[in-house]
Amino acid sequence: MKDNVHPLPSDVAAVLEAPDRLAALNAAMPVFLGPDPDFDDIAALAAGFVDAPISLVTVLGRTDQWFLARQGTPEIRAPSEDSFCARMLAERVPLVIADARKDKRFSDLPSVTGAPRLRFYAGVPIVLDGQAIGTVCIYDVKSRRTVPKELVHRLEQLASLAASLIKLKEETRRRTVAAEALSRDEKRHALALDAANVASWLWDISTGTVSGNETFYRMLGVRPGKPMSARKFFMLVHPADRKLTIDRLRNALATGKEYDGLFRAAHSDRWLLGRGRVHEWDVDGKPATFLGINVDVTDGQLASERTRLLLRELNHRVKNTLAMLQSLARQTLRQTSDPVEFMDAFAGRLQSLSEAHGLLSDHEWGVIHLKMLLQKQIMPYAIDYDSQIEIHKDEVELGPDEAVGLGLVLHELATNARKYGSLSVRTGKVVITARIVNEDGHRVLNMTWHEVGGPPVKADGRRGFGSVLIERSLDKILGSSVHVEYLPKGVTAVVRMPL
Repeated sequence: MKDNVHPLPSDVAAVLEAPDRLAALNAAMPVFLGPDPDFDDIAALAAGFVDAPISLVTVLGRTDQWFLARQGTPEIRAPSEDSFCARMLAERVPLVIADARKDKRFSDLPSVTGAPRLRFYAGVPIVLDGQAIGTVCIYDVKSRRTVPKELVHRLEQLASLAASLIKLKEETRRRTVAAEALSRDEKRHALALDAANVASWLWDISTGTVSGNETFYRMLGVRPGKPMSARKFFMLVHPADRKLTIDRLRNALATGKEYDGLFRAAHSDRWLLGRGRVHEWDVDGKPATFLGINVDVTDGQLASERTRLLLRELNHRVKNTLAMLQSLARQTLRQTSDPVEFMDAFAGRLQSLSEAHGLLSDHEWGVIHLKMLLQKQIMPYAIDYDSQIEIHKDEVELGPDEAVGLGLVLHELATNARKYGSLSVRTGKVVITARIVNEDGHRVLNMTWHEVGGPPVKADGRRGFGSVLIERSLDKILGSSVHVEYLPKGVTAVVRMPL
């Protein structure tokens, strides 16, 4: 076909530019991707009817005619201005042109006056949704006086076949695009679930099988594999939680409401939060599939359990502390009737208990190190802690009862040392030795408190409630003892406490 073009008559241009026709073309073929081998047989059959050297299966755009299949020409497009088919569409009926030179509609077209000097043409429209979007046509460079009567009918059959094929290919393309989009969505959802550590599962009630993603199998502590039976799935729930879980699932099936439950996996012992609901019903209105998710909440469940244990421990400690406070108050009152003196002595002992409780609370009522307890109880009463307190010790960990009892002992020793002993002068010093010994397979703390460099000690008048309290502070710990001696050069205390 030549590059020279012939202006389109206004009626032909109106047909090509008709919005409804272009919309139908765009719906059937949004993008022309070039010749399609699936249409080659249609072009070959069209040519074979009358031994035509040139045959085409085309779609007509606003300015170009594109060839889906062609025989006898290497071209894949031609301008609409130089198109027999565009003029045929304007006629709105199939056309058979015996000699284009003698037809004023075609005689001055470049493809007639110049190469390839077309003479014969027969074409029918390809119609989709009531709109002519293309053609099936044949050409010859020789004119023809006669053509078979059935030629137009045969070409119309091929055009109908081409229309069906165009529609089928577009539907297939759309389904492929939709499937690819769905696949991308599914992959994205799967990645999101995996990143969030969420297990998804589907119970096919009609077949009695349960399947899920890899996270689902991992949470249950089994290898990923083929769908499992619902019975096996229920057996993977911890026996202690199985009945309640099954009952809740049955209720969700019966009512259509959401399932919500917490259970442990029998194999992995993980705590799983389950949510789900009926996804599909069968024709009889019975549940057909059930879709669910599981979230691993083990950390939260363990934290909750630990909180409950800590609260129980705290309640126990509060009761013990209140009993100890009552005893301290009574004993302190017995030693003095002066309210100011009472408050001073009692407040110090309350502070000692508070310091020990604070340390234990910071460590969730587990164990604390002896070094921390020594520093908390003694530092407030030393003029210069680093130079006045000398400690030689093993690595010692104390439980709650041990820490509270030993904390009171250290408080009484430190307050006495501050008032009367080595901590009352800058040259005084306290030497503490703490060693762990093994006695019949049991660990025992042996600790000594020895004051040096302080004022001379007078035993008379020094033994009061403080001394009694020192010796009784560890009464709750079986096998423990505290022995205090008021030697002239300084107070010495020996503590023995099983750990």
